[in-house]
Amino acid sequence: MTHYLEFEKPLAEIEGKAEELRAMARHNEEMDVVSEAEALDKKAAEMLVGLYKNLTPWRKCQVARHPERPHCKDYIQALFTDYTPLAGDRNFADDDAVMGGMARFEDRPVVVFGHEKGNDTKSRIERNFGMARPEGYRKAIRLMELADKFGLPVITLVDTPGAYPGKGAEERGQSEAIARSTEKCLQIGVPLVSVVIGEGGSGGAVAFATANRVAMLEHSIYSVISPEGCASILWKDAEKMREAAEALRLTAQDLTQLGVNNMIIEEPQGGAHRDCDAAHISVKNAISKLLKELCGQSPKALISDRRKRFLDVGSSGLTV
Repeated sequence: MTHYLEFEKPLAEIEGKAEELRAMARHNEEMDVVSEAEALDKKAAEMLVGLYKNLTPWRKCQVARHPERPHCKDYIQALFTDYTPLAGDRNFADDDAVMGGMARFEDRPVVVFGHEKGNDTKSRIERNFGMARPEGYRKAIRLMELADKFGLPVITLVDTPGAYPGKGAEERGQSEAIARSTEKCLQIGVPLVSVVIGEGGSGGAVAFATANRVAMLEHSIYSVISPEGCASILWKDAEKMREAAEALRLTAQDLTQLGVNNMIIEEPQGGAHRDCDAAHISVKNAISKLLKELCGQSPKALISDRRKRFLDVGSSGLTV
């Protein structure tokens, strides 16, 4: 059963009617409703194009958070072979909100890790809705150190509302772990490519995305704070999230202009969740292209390129 977003309700009605006609025909073979169903399908396709042609920043937030959108686990299964997960931070515990390990990408050995939100109630609770704890960031640091030691490119998949703000996480040094992970991103002498596949929330995302190249899916978002959090702070009213989303400049299109994002990855019509296979192929092609740009450069050149990239953010003269 398809999950429709609030602004997709008119589309849901049309697609629902088309499905009802087909269901009626299945139960009564004498009914000829093929032409009517096809007409509704055509109308739905046209409406889908119209709805997604000029999405507002808030609607892009909704699409980026869509529960059926492919997550880190889906991309790893689809794009990588010989994936061997590595667990734990060798200090406290394993964090299920962060998954990663060694794998092959187009037959090239790599290290891949990212945030995993889960795809049903049970897995979302287990994965803590993609909100990493300190041990998750320390696991990422361990994986980056491993990649640096053996000269393996690093690919990160970012999809988190932000780092977990719970009492236990703060007691175990959440901010220090995020800072160390960000620092490690800047230190490793191997290619580092990050893809924002859904939400890129706050320092929890930066800790994985301080990369040589950052790519964002067309309807993904990347911001220092959620629109709801921003609205609560600025206007003391979370319902002003639409205004906050506009002001935050959190879309892939805005962030490309600001120099934060290097590449926009086109999504299937209606979002990645409507055609996961097509989304997988688009992400694969983007990673392949970005790795080709970076592989072959010396460790010193890669580190210098990465540092310069972040020093240059915002230097275009645009107001952040």
